[in-house]
Amino acid sequence: MAEEPIIELINTSFSAQGTQVVRRISYRFEEGKTTALVGPSGGGKSTVLKLSAGLLVPSQGEVRFRGRDISGMNRRENLAFRKEGAVVFQDSALWANQSLYQILELPLRIHFPKMPQKDRDRRIAEVLDAVEYKRELDIRPSMLSMGEQKLIAFARAMLCRPRLLFLDEWTESLDDQAAQRLLALVKRLQEEQNTIIFVSHDFRIIKNLADYIIMIQGGELYLTLTAEQIAEDEDVAHLVKKGIAS
Repeated sequence: MAEEPIIELINTSFSAQGTQVVRRISYRFEEGKTTALVGPSGGGKSTVLKLSAGLLVPSQGEVRFRGRDISGMNRRENLAFRKEGAVVFQDSALWANQSLYQILELPLRIHFPKMPQKDRDRRIAEVLDAVEYKRELDIRPSMLSMGEQKLIAFARAMLCRPRLLFLDEWTESLDDQAAQRLLALVKRLQEEQNTIIFVSHDFRIIKNLADYIIMIQGGELYLTLTAEQIAEDEDVAHLVKKGIAS
């Protein structure tokens, strides 16, 4: 019997404002592997990422975490899922009316309510050091550049040491040095056998990180590939490059 996937989409569709954005997608995300969601802009890949992360409820079908339908979870089960998984959004999604410290402290307050203040401060300092964010924390996101906001968003995702990470264009708006730093952190998470599901338009990142590649076009699962197929077949690599550039 095949090992149970960590995340499974079963005949999953999603509609918004009367438009079907995702159509009948079924896929099993293997635990401990890295999967890239690729395809043209507006094709539905970010929606698939959000469905997989339990941030959207499918209009049809199911999304399961370790065999349990996410939409049917009770509060305790959902909290455990949120603790194990973390999301880095394309637009960073930082609370505009909160200070950076409040934004970073919140996940620890939710998932580790008995953690002493000094331990929260230590953990926040650790993740900020990892992403090399060096500015003050008593300011709001509007005072940061887009790149700095992305660093804070990535640091926030790392706070609870997730085993399942969802990344949506997480290197956008970063200079090359900062992007390479985050890529190195993701590489380290891979080596620790964490599960990573990511969206990217950067073929170099896809080729460097992904074990599996899913191409989504028009809201449908168009093609599934392995890293070996991209590395060994120039026509397949060209097909992926063409798909992410359109």
